[in-house]
Amino acid sequence: MTGRPKIKLELDKADKILELLGWVSLITIWILTLMNYSNLPETIPTHYNGAGEVDGFGAKSNILALPIVASIIFLGLKIISKYPHIYNYPTTIRTKKPSEQYTNATKLLRYLNFIIVLIFGLIVLRTIQYSNGNADGLGVWFLPLTMGLIFVPVIYFVKKSIKTAK
Repeated sequence: MTGRPKIKLELDKADKILELLGWVSLITIWILTLMNYSNLPETIPTHYNGAGEVDGFGAKSNILALPIVASIIFLGLKIISKYPHIYNYPTTIRTKKPSEQYTNATKLLRYLNFIIVLIFGLIVLRTIQYSNGNADGLGVWFLPLTMGLIFVPVIYFVKKSIKTAK
């Protein structure tokens, strides 16, 4: 990390779209939560097991934790994405052209930021649906889907980073 140049990266169209999708998703989670809050029963699902089945219940106020945590993660990753020179990279950063590695890393963060907010949104939606009797949990598809949405891009961007370093 020592000696890495600080570079202001320009966002391309894909970056801007991911940023916008992230903001829209975060705002949607808040709207969905707040619009449905008063109609929720006093006890709602607060935890799901690996099969997507409800295995914990709590007060309806617990649903507010989801958009709060999503907001903290979103804003945290957004702030961190402005400092790619401090990241851990799988390869040595070339001092002649670090912008390729920085761009690759910040694209990964933007993608993950959007996906994480989307996952929180799905949990809010399914919790509301379950509480209203319209769902039986997250579903068996939820865990494999979320793992794929997170790990496939991480593997892709790490491989790309290693290839770029050569």
